[in-house]
Amino acid sequence: MKQLILHIPHSSTIIPFQDGYVSSHDNIQQEIIKLTDWYTDDLFDSDLDVKIVTPFSRVFCDVERFADDELEIMSKVGMGVLYEKLDSDELLRKVKPELREKILTDYYWKHHDSLTIVVEEQLIRNGECLIIDCHSFPSTPLQKAINQNSNTPDFNIGTDPFHTPKKYIEASITYFENLGYSLGVDWPYSGSIVPMKYYQKEKRVSSIMLEINRKLYLNEPTNEKSTEYNKTKEVVQGYLNLLKRI
Repeated sequence: MKQLILHIPHSSTIIPFQDGYVSSHDNIQQEIIKLTDWYTDDLFDSDLDVKIVTPFSRVFCDVERFADDELEIMSKVGMGVLYEKLDSDELLRKVKPELREKILTDYYWKHHDSLTIVVEEQLIRNGECLIIDCHSFPSTPLQKAINQNSNTPDFNIGTDPFHTPKKYIEASITYFENLGYSLGVDWPYSGSIVPMKYYQKEKRVSSIMLEINRKLYLNEPTNEKSTEYNKTKEVVQGYLNLLKRI
């Protein structure tokens, strides 16, 4: 079976330093509860695969956003790579150019360099690699979510026309439907991470995103695990094992 690269970007609650923040401590903590992909570092945990876990909160720096705000659609609502607005649209922090440069250099690009190195190693060793972009999402859309449809599926896979082979999409649909779960394909979220060095250039780098509806494992809107947590983890682990065999 192949070894997966598990990219887990939004499980941390750590804000390394407070420079620029103007919102209250309580507001920041509530935003962390709202935006964190709770326990995805555990739900997707695997000792046999390579894990790239972001060690800081997305409220500090969102490594899944484009560094260039001109390319990042969420920057238009104050939630680009460095969030300046809360989901409620209240001011979160003021990001001066020198602060932006420091965070991008010391955190954002170091994270992406780590992912690129792992992909390089897999290509050298195996001639190919498969990245799983590991996420969860709230059952009620965030206020700034692009898709405001509240009739969300149980699971969601995100694909890329260049980097997601059809066999992974078809296997995902069959897997979740056979277990009785609904699955959105590029809905409500689309795409899957690929290092820029290989993006739209290297077919041997495959990527697919899995998003778990938090209603399946949390007592929303809290971060408390529900009674279905272990069952949901088994489903996720089964999915990872399936992808390894394809």
